[in-house]
Formats: sequence, structure tokens, C-alpha cells
Amino acid sequence: MTLLADLLSSVFERRYRRDPSHPTDSRPVQELVEALMGTAGETSGHALAQDILAGFGALDDAAKLDFFRHVARAMNIDPETVRSTLDAYERDPSKATYRAFATAAEPRRQELIRRLNSLPGATGALVRMRADLLRLGRGDPELEAFDLDFRHLFNSWFNRGFLVLRPISWESPAHILEKIIAYEAVHAIDSWDDLRRRLEPKDRRCFAFFHPSMPDEPLIFVEVALTRGIPGSVQGLLAEDRKAIASHDADTAVFYSISNCQAGLASISFGNSLIKQVAADLSANLPSLKTFVTLSPIPKLNTWLTGEGLEPKQDQMPALAAHYLLNAKASDGAPFDPVARFHLGNGAIVHALHADADISDKGRKQSGGVMVNYLYDLRKIGQNHEKFATAKTVAATAAVKTLAAGADLSKPQER
Repeated sequence: MTLLADLLSSVFERRYRRDPSHPTDSRPVQELVEALMGTAGETSGHALAQDILAGFGALDDAAKLDFFRHVARAMNIDPETVRSTLDAYERDPSKATYRAFATAAEPRRQELIRRLNSLPGATGALVRMRADLLRLGRGDPELEAFDLDFRHLFNSWFNRGFLVLRPISWESPAHILEKIIAYEAVHAIDSWDDLRRRLEPKDRRCFAFFHPSMPDEPLIFVEVALTRGIPGSVQGLLAEDRKAIASHDADTAVFYSISNCQAGLASISFGNSLIKQVAADLSANLPSLKTFVTLSPIPKLNTWLTGEGLEPKQDQMPALAAHYLLNAKASDGAPFDPVARFHLGNGAIVHALHADADISDKGRKQSGGVMVNYLYDLRKIGQNHEKFATAKTVAATAAVKTLAAGADLSKPQER
């Protein structure tokens, strides 16, 4: 798949490489956008798209914000046209009336994004553009509506069928390894030696999703430890002096770090596909593996405790963490904790809680050092996912439910 992506990229680049004699268009980016939307020629369209993306990349934040607002307003839908075409379709449902309604209901800015993406290598630039839109447009209703157009298109472009799963090893290219270090979001990689300990031993794995249009940019990656038994401490997994085991001696695969790499792909979900694909591949290649679990942080536990006015002692934290994961809800009825929402939505269950599992400053600040195992039972993932999706049911072991039932929820003045 990597070779195919490289070949396709080379073909497109040869076909559409810009003529060096063609001068750069120095008009403002907004004018270039209007010119691109009015062109029908492929060659001139690619030249304009290149100038727009290059010009946008050179703008400061204020100018980028002006650009986004111009596109959001000038290329929005016309509500009256949408209403009239919908009325026409209701009166006379046909191919023609439906086409007219669909055209009216799609903002022109979606076509702008598509035309920009016709330029080879533009997908990555558009992902970075959306990252700017998310960063600069937070809280602005018009720009948040504009972002829905990016999300709509990205959900198709980054469909699982287009993604390529690649193993990352100590022998991977240096520029990829540098990005793994930079993008690690759960347990920081503080040196090349630290990275080597996570990639080189026979009982360690790392996998990442890539897109053919962004072959040198991991989208999301997962780090895996092959162990005997289910671990309850990340310090043990990452210890410098730990003794590696042979991969065929392991009975458990532990997903201990999952990192999204591209801010511009926020809310584009492919993490669930990554875990399930990796679990399936590991199961096929290492028949000795019988258990697939995470060792996950609980990033919002202390935030929730503070909001509830609780000041627990350290020995109370596992029980409170169990109660939190099973009962603390967001406004939509889903678990309050984002990591819990992710894994439970994928069909995992809350398997076990561990005190002092992450004693780093970050681990203490987030959850008092408590971590959780989410268990992926490959036979029951579909059933668990369905229950969570339809009823927000939090699946958990009997031990976790018992632990949660014993949580002390009294406030300091009540004790």
C-alpha cells in the first residue's frame, strides 16, 4: 500500500507539476479564490490553487481570520433558494428538482475546498488550514458553521478505506520517528533512547495510520506493550531497566498510548478502526495473545472531583475513579471522561482500576495517579458498542462495579 501511494503521488506530481515559467499570481487571496471558482481549465485551476494555498500559508492570524470570514459569508448557502428548491422538490419529486435542491443546499465553500484539494499535496495543507480555522474560529457561529464543511469532506477523504496501516519500528525513517516523538500526547518521549526503548525490543510494537496524500504524516498512532498478564503501572511498562520478553511468550497486548497527530483532523474519528485493526493483526500473527487491554489515563477525574466539591484522600481515589467512570455523565448522557467515551464507544469494557499507576506530575494532576484498563474482548466488541451507542450503557466488570459502590462521595464538611 505504501508503494502504491508513492507511485500515485509521483504520477500526479509529474502530471500537474507547475510550469516554472508561470509567474506567481500576487493578487490578494480572496481575489484568487473568486478566480478559482470561476475557472474551468484544469491547468489554470491548479496554478490558482497553488497560489491560494501558498498565499494563505504566509498570512498572519488576523489576515487568516479575515480570509475565513470572507469565505464563510461570500460562499454560504442562500436560505431563500434552499426553501424554494425544497418546495419544488416536495411538489414534484424528480431528478431535476432534487438536483436543484442539493445544489442550493451545498455551500460554494465546499466546492472551493474540493478545488483546492485537486492540487497534488494539497490535502495536508487543507488539514493545516482547518487547524487554523478551529483555533481562530472557536466561539464564532459563522466560522463554526464553515468548519462543518471541512468536517463533511474530511469524513469522506479520511474514510477507513483510504487509510494505510503501517508498523513503526526503530528502523523507520528518521523523519517519521521525529514526528512520533513530537506527536506523543499521553506519555512524553524525552529522548531518542526513550523512543528506542518503546520501539526496538521484541515485546514492543507501534502502528500508525497514514493517508496516501500525506505519506510522511502519521494521522494517529498507538504504542503497544506485549506482556504476561495485565499491567497496573505505566512506570513498569516504560522502565529503563525492565527485562524484555520474547513476543511469543506474551499473552496480553497492552495499548498504553494513543496519540492523534493532526489538529486539523479533530472530530474525524479513525482511532476505533486503528485499535481494532491492530488487535486483529496481532491476534493473527501472535496466537499466544489472548487478552487485549489498554492502560489508560483518566484525564478529567480531578476536574470532576473539584466540581463536585470532593477532597478525597489518596487511598479513596480508585473507588472514586470507578464511580466516576460508571456514573459521571456529560450533558448528552455519555461518560464525562473523554478517554472513557472513546474506548467504551469502541466496544471495550471498564476492566480494572490501579492506584499509583502513573506517578508523573501529569498523572498526579489528572487523576491522582490512578489509571484504568479497558478490556477489548474481540468476541463482544460489537455487542458492547451497540449497547453504548443506543443506551450509553457503560460495560464494566463486577469488581469495578463493587469498587464504585464503595466510593465515599461525602463532602469534607459532611465527614
